[in-house]
Amino acid sequence: MNGGRLNKAGHARRSANGLVNIVREIGEMTAALWWRFFDWLAQVEWRKLMIVWLLVLIFGLTPFGYPEQTGAFVMLSFGLKVLAGGKRKAEIEARDATSHADKEGLERRLVEARMAALQAQVEPHFLFNTLALIGQLIETDPPQAARIHQNLIDYLRATLPQMRARGAGTLGRQIEMSRAYLAIMQARMRSRLAVSIDVPAEMQTATFPVMTLQILIENAIKHGLEPKVDGGRIDIRASVDGQQLQVDVLDDGIGFNVHAGDGVGLTNVRERLRILYGARAQLVIEAPLTGGTRASIRVPYAPDIFAKRAP
Repeated sequence: MNGGRLNKAGHARRSANGLVNIVREIGEMTAALWWRFFDWLAQVEWRKLMIVWLLVLIFGLTPFGYPEQTGAFVMLSFGLKVLAGGKRKAEIEARDATSHADKEGLERRLVEARMAALQAQVEPHFLFNTLALIGQLIETDPPQAARIHQNLIDYLRATLPQMRARGAGTLGRQIEMSRAYLAIMQARMRSRLAVSIDVPAEMQTATFPVMTLQILIENAIKHGLEPKVDGGRIDIRASVDGQQLQVDVLDDGIGFNVHAGDGVGLTNVRERLRILYGARAQLVIEAPLTGGTRASIRVPYAPDIFAKRAP
């Protein structure tokens, strides 16, 4: 008897728990549907909502409709739209904006990681060749070896802080790093590389994305001048036109293939400019009539009055 009662009690409890779960699921589903309807009501245009009301009213007047419920639906949706729709729409737009900002933040971090990875690929090769050159010159030309050693120290001193930087540094810092890099390359290429840098002092405090100038210079040497038997010349210039800063890297090398796409370096430069400035910045690659290649970075001109000018 007791066992039968216990079984019946257990069965009743299970039935009650099952009923509670069903009621809970119905409640959760109802709440989800309600909020979906509320979100739709908050965002739908008034014109579309009026069309829905008209269709509902027409259906309510048919033999299958419910006129009272139809009228209640129209009045309820109108009241919700007027009283709470604006607030809910603002909440949804704020949520979407936050999601978009998070996506842009992820894109920014991805580009920074790509740039760091790109620099990590370049640095070991460049350092190995420079150290090997210093080792050779120690035997044949100690003063030149000492100069290149100092140039390497200057380059690393300028490069390492910028590799850790995020976003934009100053144009002066980029020029400082480029001078040290080009001094080393001139020691390696000797008379095959001539360099000219024309950047007015007042522009050197302008904000400028880190490592981008370096990539343009490396591209000019690797793809323009090194394949050329006699080498050539690199000119670095900066100018301001209205509210835009333009930095040009020109070489008189073998030129570029207009049908070839960007390499990894140029692709990352374009992506960094897009993330930092959107449509306000661009990388332009051109073939001057005199030959060679001109690579130009154009960004909004924003001088930093508190920044120290690079020497």
